[in-house]
Amino acid sequence: MIEFEIITGKGWFSLDEKEFALNDIVEMKKQHPCGVNRWKIIRIGMDIRIKCEGCGHSVMLPRKEFVKKMKKVVEKHEAS
Repeated sequence: MIEFEIITGKGWFSLDEKEFALNDIVEMKKQHPCGVNRWKIIRIGMDIRIKCEGCGHSVMLPRKEFVKKMKKVVEKHEAS
């Protein structure tokens, strides 16, 4: 579970808790120029690498930016 706190002039508050894992399919707030809005998480660390499900292009984002831009988890990866 990922939880972030932000300092504002009014004090501390938490962003919505967003859970995601390796190989999950997520929906971002903005779609990719190819027209698809589904991304597969292919690397998790300080940075998150996601791969477009439409054209295969991959993008690496800092974790904080990824959490801000992620809308929801569409499909959870089932660990075997």
